Amino acid sequence: MGRRPQCRRVSHIPSVTYFKPAGIPLRELEENCLAVEEIEALRLKDIEDLEQEQCAEKMNVSRTTFVRILDAARKKMAEALIKGKAIRIEGGNFEMA
Repeated sequence: MGRRPQCRRVSHIPSVTYFKPAGIPLRELEENCLAVEEIEALRLKDIEDLEQEQCAEKMNVSRTTFVRILDAARKKMAEALIKGKAIRIEGGNFEMA
């Protein structure tokens, strides 16, 4: 049995939590769901332009865990953009900083 995942520290929750391709009815769309901590990882690395070590420190996780979170977020984003899926931001295992 693995250990319980540690809560990730998040300092920003997005005000917009749903994105969809234009011109496609919602009922016809598949969704990719991103956790709040995945969005935080994208924000810290790609928007704030911090090094991985700094990002991991801010989120209170190891660097390898941060990289896994970031990779999962980027994969979900790329799949949504390339395959025309909607993106929903919700849930996760986090605490506010």
